[in-house]
Amino acid sequence: MRLSFSSRLGLSLLTLVLTVLLGMNFYFPGVLRRQAEASGFDQLQAIARLAEFQGPAPDAVNARNTWVQDIALRSGVRVTILDRQGQVLADSQRDAETTADQSNQPEFRQALQGVGRAVRHDQILNCDVLYLAVSPAASGAPRDGNTTSPYVLRFALPLRAVDQTISGVRRRFWTGALLFLIISGSVFFLVSATISRRIKKLQEFSRRIAAGDFRPVELQPNGGELGGLARALNHTAGHLDKTIQVLTDERNRSAAILRSMVEGVAVISAQEKILFSNKAFSQILGLDTVAVEGRPLLEVVRHSNLLAIIKKTLATQEEFSSEVMMGTVQPRSFGVTAAPVKADGPAGAVLVLHDISELRRLERVRQDFVANISHEFRTPLTAIQGFAETLLGGALDDPVNRRRFVEIIRDHAARLARLTEDLLKLSRIEAGQLNLEFRPVSVHSLVESCLDTARLKAVPKELSVAADLPPDLPLVRGDANRLREVLQNLLDNALQYTPPGGSILVSASRRDDQVVITVADTGIGIPQAEQSRIFERFYRVDAARSREAGGTGLGLSIARHIMDAHGGGLWLESAVGEGSRFHFSIPIAS
Repeated sequence: MRLSFSSRLGLSLLTLVLTVLLGMNFYFPGVLRRQAEASGFDQLQAIARLAEFQGPAPDAVNARNTWVQDIALRSGVRVTILDRQGQVLADSQRDAETTADQSNQPEFRQALQGVGRAVRHDQILNCDVLYLAVSPAASGAPRDGNTTSPYVLRFALPLRAVDQTISGVRRRFWTGALLFLIISGSVFFLVSATISRRIKKLQEFSRRIAAGDFRPVELQPNGGELGGLARALNHTAGHLDKTIQVLTDERNRSAAILRSMVEGVAVISAQEKILFSNKAFSQILGLDTVAVEGRPLLEVVRHSNLLAIIKKTLATQEEFSSEVMMGTVQPRSFGVTAAPVKADGPAGAVLVLHDISELRRLERVRQDFVANISHEFRTPLTAIQGFAETLLGGALDDPVNRRRFVEIIRDHAARLARLTEDLLKLSRIEAGQLNLEFRPVSVHSLVESCLDTARLKAVPKELSVAADLPPDLPLVRGDANRLREVLQNLLDNALQYTPPGGSILVSASRRDDQVVITVADTGIGIPQAEQSRIFERFYRVDAARSREAGGTGLGLSIARHIMDAHGGGLWLESAVGEGSRFHFSIPIAS
């Protein structure tokens, strides 16, 4: 069991006080006893001189008894006369014949040489007794001139009164000590209780600081050292509060920045555990509903190249950059940067995944554009150059072929003109230089004007072209010529890729605040893998048929840009062998 501070302090003080009191209990009575013994011996010495001054005891037994009784009566001490063999000749308190031999007593043996002293306990009196024995000859007062006295005088003084006095002093001492302990214990209890309460408040304050509560502790007036400690703790708590607030703000700001980044960011420890990751990182790895923080890296990342980059960074503490592909159905390209995190302990790494799929797609589009436009221009230019050289080489004089050669040159020149016009138009649209005249447009008029042209083209292929339009369609807001261009392009594609005997249907419906026009055919259809690129410039599903029909490969790309400029959209639904359905939406005129 752990004792409190006040209990330990109280036990220490109690032990100290009891030690002092016990020491005083043994020391001071001993001093009083020694002083009393010294005083008693001085008294007995004075009585011995008085007895020697009066003369030695008479030789007769009765006279000796009378003499010792007289000395004892006047001095108040016990007087005994001993011969030099230790036999009692006379005693003021006992019969000499019944007194035991005293030759072995130390004071007697010392008295034979001069003066003897001793303190011993008397069983009859039940107290300690002082004994002083002298030889009259040694005192310098022989009665008959002999140098050796025939007897020894012994004086005894009981210490009963001294013992009673010492016992009284001890009783008063311990009574006072008990009162002192009670009073001092009460005072100590009050003081220690106050100190304990203040210490407990400081402990509670320390626990509050550890829990994040930095409210200052209440200060006591005249608090002394504990008050100074409380003020110091309040100052420390205030400083910690400000520091933690600054660190918390910085952490929240950094976390908010990292979590809002479109790049995937993750912090990996030296033990290859994910310490932090943002939402983009989870989305890139396809872990939108799985918590990744605190999990081992191998449980989250299954891409071998990405794992190799991270492990290399952790092992060498150097920055590495690379590019990885993720996904199978729709692969995406990511630029990977892994940088070491310097720390006092084992260092970790920061991983950044930047989606460069669009950049790589644009690079492919640029490469395809350069290749396609080179190919598109090379074919008519080669034909024009070849037939021109043929004419110059003598075909001008050939009345049968010269006209046909000139017509071929004209057709390829017209194709170059259309291609150039479409490129200029697409460039103006992408540069935002396409001028549109927005006005209310009737969907019925728009569809009918395009169907007339489509029906003429459908006759040679025996195709059925029809329209299914609700009578209550609202007017749409747009540029009629540009909308007609979009619809005509979709109809031309349907006519081109629909086998003979097929059908083409134009329908329209209202959806919220837009009108959606659909061109459906029963043609060859478009594979799923090709549908994402069908609106790219120069992209053709069937390149040979498109060129044979005189297409430039820019129609759908121009159509999508026109619909984006109108605030609408253009999309398709298709399956191989089941035909295609192209939809474009136009906002309703207010």
